Amino acid sequence: MTDTPADKHHQKVLIVDFGSQVTQLIARRVRESGVYCEIHPFDVVDDAFLARFGPAAVILSGGPSSVHEAESPQAAPALFEAGAPVLGICYGEQAMCQTLGGRVEPGFEREFGRADIHIERESPLFAGLGDVGAAEPVWMSHGDRVTAIPEGFEIIATSGGAPFAAIADEGRRFYGVQFHPEVAHTPRGALILRNFTHRISGLSGDWTMAAFREEQVRRIREQVGAGRVICGLSGGVDSSVAAVLIHEAIGDQLTCVFVDTGLLRAGEGDQVVGLFRNHYNIPLINVDAGEEFLGALAGVADPETKRKIIGRTFVEIFDREAAKIEGAAFLAQGTLYPDVIESVSARGGPSQVIKSHHNVGGLPEHMTLKLVEPLRELFKDEVRALGRELGLDPAFVGRHPFPGPGLAIRIPGEVTAEKVAVLQQADAIWLDEIRKAGLYDVIWQAFAVLLPVKTVGVMGDARTYENVCALRAVTSTDGMTADFFEFPWDVLGRAATRIVNEVRGVNRVVYDVTSKPPGTIEWE
Repeated sequence: MTDTPADKHHQKVLIVDFGSQVTQLIARRVRESGVYCEIHPFDVVDDAFLARFGPAAVILSGGPSSVHEAESPQAAPALFEAGAPVLGICYGEQAMCQTLGGRVEPGFEREFGRADIHIERESPLFAGLGDVGAAEPVWMSHGDRVTAIPEGFEIIATSGGAPFAAIADEGRRFYGVQFHPEVAHTPRGALILRNFTHRISGLSGDWTMAAFREEQVRRIREQVGAGRVICGLSGGVDSSVAAVLIHEAIGDQLTCVFVDTGLLRAGEGDQVVGLFRNHYNIPLINVDAGEEFLGALAGVADPETKRKIIGRTFVEIFDREAAKIEGAAFLAQGTLYPDVIESVSARGGPSQVIKSHHNVGGLPEHMTLKLVEPLRELFKDEVRALGRELGLDPAFVGRHPFPGPGLAIRIPGEVTAEKVAVLQQADAIWLDEIRKAGLYDVIWQAFAVLLPVKTVGVMGDARTYENVCALRAVTSTDGMTADFFEFPWDVLGRAATRIVNEVRGVNRVVYDVTSKPPGTIEWE
């Protein structure tokens, strides 16, 4: 990553990523305790990298590999020579042991799921937990296990399947745990991580959203100077918070371009225009492009093709409007930290392109604008916190995530104006009933899907042959995984009844109770 104000003014934790699906959770937990951190792939970490980054502490993530196998990711020896405390988590513990002279072997009893560790000796890593001999519930996920620890280490906790469930070299401040303290299934895992960052590493927790706001305003001014910035508004929280922050920094040097794809939720286009043009008085170009998008999508059913068409059409329209803004030199976008992480492969670096839902069709080669990405260090919940810090309406900041392709991916099959209108009505009723029940802020995301099937039904004295509408609502803390929300039947009943009665074209409603495992995407 590039040098940022956070690099200069805050103590930093380096999280070395070995490919775990929950590495982002480590960063979230660390930041929740007020400590700035960044995730970087294991194979970019060398002496030069560590000299530039200057970590105050290092955390080695978990991962799916086996350290004893050829070509498996390894922990660079430089990590243990930098003088910073190191915590290895699961695979990270095994990689640390492998590098420092311990031994890791396969073929033992595996541990996946809930387990108890037993504290064998006092350690600052377990401060605030039970006394020696106490049991502590944790979440295990390993097939290999450490069978010999490096010289200088001691066992500080054991479990039924891991005699080295937690180890420590207190003198060098090196620690390893075979379990995952970052996940919710380890109830006091956040305390363990805080013990490492604050008690062991001596970090003060000086990273706040107010400080971030000040730093980013200064950074934007330094980067942009007297130049002009274009911001592509999608109507979502990310681009909106980015626009308000940039406007605070440079005022009317910012012009927002809102491309209304015609695939937004009911009334959202008017809300965006009202917020930016009337409330914040930010220069705004509003492009009603619904017919253009629907024309481009005509006859297309494949979901990935639809995404590419929407991305390409968005870029073409945005580029067309941006060309009308004299002197524009910078392009602002609401890139978030998960976007940055996901664009970094084990062998590559951060991608310097517009987010996938805008540019999957490819950026025009002639577009040479420099990027302004003030949110690229933040997770979604941190963006919401920044929005509140900037004074945005809490109802707007707390809006459920909405995908860039909009309702097009919630209409499997061909997208038509009629289907969009039906789905907008059904979706609006669903969210209205959720809000009336006081459940909107409890749910991470809720939406309706217009299924590509029809059923025969009886409404009054007539038979109907109409669409099936699926309702979905999930809980999540990170957007990486999700579980269905257990709705009260009366709320579901009211929503279903209203949709069937009020939305012409729907005669049956179903509720989706599937979970969203890591790595999957929304309805398509």
